[in-house]
Amino acid sequence: MSRVIEKVERLEGTLKVPGDKSISHRALILGAAARGRQVIEGISDAGDVASTAEALRTLGCFVETMPDGRTMVFAHALKSDVRVDAGNSGTTARLLAGFAAGRTARCEITGDSSLCRRPMKRVADPLERMGARISLTNGGTLPAVVEGGALHGIEYQMPVASAQVKSAVLLAGLAAEGNTTVIEPAPTRDHSEIMLRAMGAELTREQNRITIHGGKPIEGINVTVPGDFSSAAFFIVAALLVPSSRVVLPFTGINQRRIALLDVLRRMGGRVAIESLHHEDMEPAGDIAASTSGLKAIELDDPAVVASMIDEIPIFAVAATQAHGRSVVRGAGELRHKESDRIEAIATNLRALGARIETFEDGFAIDGPTPLCGARVSSFGDHRIAMAMAVAGLVADGRTELDDDAVVGISYPRFFRDLGGLAR
Repeated sequence: MSRVIEKVERLEGTLKVPGDKSISHRALILGAAARGRQVIEGISDAGDVASTAEALRTLGCFVETMPDGRTMVFAHALKSDVRVDAGNSGTTARLLAGFAAGRTARCEITGDSSLCRRPMKRVADPLERMGARISLTNGGTLPAVVEGGALHGIEYQMPVASAQVKSAVLLAGLAAEGNTTVIEPAPTRDHSEIMLRAMGAELTREQNRITIHGGKPIEGINVTVPGDFSSAAFFIVAALLVPSSRVVLPFTGINQRRIALLDVLRRMGGRVAIESLHHEDMEPAGDIAASTSGLKAIELDDPAVVASMIDEIPIFAVAATQAHGRSVVRGAGELRHKESDRIEAIATNLRALGARIETFEDGFAIDGPTPLCGARVSSFGDHRIAMAMAVAGLVADGRTELDDDAVVGISYPRFFRDLGGLAR
C-alpha cells in the first residue's frame, strides 16, 4: 500500500526502538547451537528475525515466546532433508548455512525473489573448504542445498568485508576439528564474537584475525538485546534535519563496530550525544539524543568506516542532501548487492525529490544543500530505502508518496507509527 508523507514543523519526544536485528538473529542461531536453553529478552519483532525463528523450528529446534515476552530457544535432534525459507533475510540464509554445515544436517535453504538474487557463493566457498557440500543455483544464488558433516578448521582470508560470512564460518568452525581463523579486510560488526565468548567459546581476536577453537560446546545464556542502532539512525537524521527538533532514543546499542554514523554526523556538525550509558554484560547500550543542526559535507572513503555504516548509508544520503558542500561515498560497492541495488535506488529517489547526485560503481556524490520537493518515490522492495525516503519526505515541500510502505516490516514493523508519534 502506498503512503503519503508530508513536511512537519518539528519532531520531539522519547522513543524506544525495537531490539537489534543483528543481535537477535545471532541470539537465536547460537542458542540453537548451544547446550541448554538460551533466553532472549527484547528480541526484535522484525520480519527477518521471524524468518530465522521459523527456519530453526523447521530444522527441529524449540523456539517459543513465553508469557513474559522473553523468547526461549534450544535444540532438539536436528531434522534432515528439510526445506527452510529465509524470506528476505540474507543474515538468516548465510548464518543457517554455517549452522547446518557443522551439524550433519542436510537442508535446502531458499528465500523470496529478492533474496534469491543475492550472492551466496561468498559463504559457500569457505564452508566447502571446511568439508561441507553446498549446491547453489546457477549464478551462485539460492536455493542452496547444504550437506553438513565432519568439518576441519581452515584459515580464510575474506575477499570482501562481511559480518554475515564471518559469522557463518565461525559457526561452522565451532563444530570443526582444529582451529578456524577468519581474516577480515576491514572490521565488521562483532556481535557473533561477543556472544560466542559469553557462551563459553574459545575465541581469540588479534587485529583483523579472529580464531575459534573447534570441538568445545557452548552453553545457553540469558541475552538482553538493546535497541537497534540501524533503526535509530532514521530518527537521528530526522531530528537533525527537521527544524526545532529533539529526539531521545533510550537503551540503544552503541557497539563501536555499529555507530560509525554517529561519528560521521558529528564531523558534519550534527548535535548527537550519548547522554547516559547502560552497563550490560555483553553489548553496550546508551541513551542517544539528537537535535536540529546545520550540516557540512563530508567525504567517506575509509573502508573501515564505510563497512561499519553500510546499512546506514541510505539515510546518510538523505542527510547529505541538506549538508553544505559535496558529500562523497566511495568503496561501498556492497550496496549493489543488498535487498536492492541501493546506489541506484538512492539516486533514483533523491533525483525525483530534486537532489543533485552523481553515481559511481562503488558509491555516489551529493551536492547540497538542496531544497527537496515532494514526489512519488519507490521502496524498490527495500526496507531501508523506504524508511530513508520517509525521512526525506519530512523535509520536502509538498506531498511525498511512497509506493510500498509494508516493506518496512522486514526490520521495523511499527516504523510509521513511531515516526508519526514524534511529529508536532
